[in-house]
Order: sequence, then structure tokens, then C-alpha cells
Amino acid sequence: MSAADATPSDPARADLSRSDARRRAILDVASEVFLAQGYAATSMSEIAAKLGGSKGTLYNYFRSKEELFSAFITDTCQGPAMALFDQLPTADAGKSIRDNLVEFGANFLGFILSPRLIALNRIVVGETGRFPELGRMFFDAGPGRGEARFAQIVEAAMDAGELRREDPIMVGRCLKDLILSDYHHRQLWGVLGDVPAAQIRAHVASAVDAFLRAFAAA
Repeated sequence: MSAADATPSDPARADLSRSDARRRAILDVASEVFLAQGYAATSMSEIAAKLGGSKGTLYNYFRSKEELFSAFITDTCQGPAMALFDQLPTADAGKSIRDNLVEFGANFLGFILSPRLIALNRIVVGETGRFPELGRMFFDAGPGRGEARFAQIVEAAMDAGELRREDPIMVGRCLKDLILSDYHHRQLWGVLGDVPAAQIRAHVASAVDAFLRAFAAA
């Protein structure tokens, strides 16, 4: 089919668009219910009722509650997080590694502390004991992918001679943990509250300085 044939009036394309819109609507409603009630207390029947359709229609898009929750995790974690990593300035952008890491780290910590992601973390931590698959789904969609991207960041800095040569995964974990230190746990426990952007940036700057003191090339 030529580009000229791929018009909005194309029935196949219109059907795909409607299907995508329906899937998006399901995810939006399911997200609200999961975040409000958790995994165990949410049923496919309730989600279908809130959508205003049948449970059979819901199962046409997601075969189980587990599959729907997995899609919710992916939707919450992967897109926003990967966009942050993709926006990380490169070494040839005219900024120092410190400036690049502080800019990236402040955006990353702001994302991690966002109400939606904190709520998802609480669900996973609270219910993984009864539903071990939730922890694996969350790790694979979020922290596991993030770990790989942190490793890529530090390995590129090692290749550029900005960091000394070490195991990139270990060094990436150190960078991530320093950025998240204290703030993430306190937000999970509900004792941090809203944090001004300037405070987040100052915390990340201190974390990056500690990281560079430990791993900067001699």
C-alpha cells in the first residue's frame, strides 16, 4: 500500500486507531483503580464496569489482571524514564560531566519522587509478598532497565576518559543510589512532602560531587 493509500478513511487504519484508543482508555481507567485500591482489591469486573463495557471486551485487550497490571507498570515506568535517559546531554555538548550528571540526576529524581511512581512503588512493595510476580514485573519494566541505562552512561564517560575504568554496572548503581539516597525512602514513607526543584537540584549536585570524588579519572 502506498503512502497515498494510507489515508484517514482507510478502514484498516481507522480500526487500528479505534483499537489503540480503546486500549488507552482501558489503561487510563485501570491505572486509576490500581492506584486507588492496589492490585489484590482490584477486579477485572470493576474495571469493565467503570469503562462502561463488558468484561469480555476487556479480556479481548488484556487476557488477565496480571497482564493488565504489567501494561500499567510499563506505561508508568518505561516511556517517561527512557525519555529522561534519551535526553541526557552528550560529552560533546560543551558541558562538563558534572553539569550533565546534575541536570540528568535532578530530572531523574523528580520523576522517581512523582506521586504516581511513588504510589506504584508502594503497591509493589506492599503486595509482592502475596503476589511475587509483581516484583519481577516492576523490576523488569523499571529498575532493571534503568540499571542498564545507568551502566551505559558511566561506560560512555569511561570511554571518554572522564571516569576511571571499573565495572559499569557497579558504578552505575553507585550513581543511581547516591542520587536517590534518603529522598526516595522518605517519600515512600510519606515523611518528605513536596520538595522544591532547587532543593532536589542541590541534593543531586552533592550526590554527583561525591560520585566524582570516588570515580573520576585521575
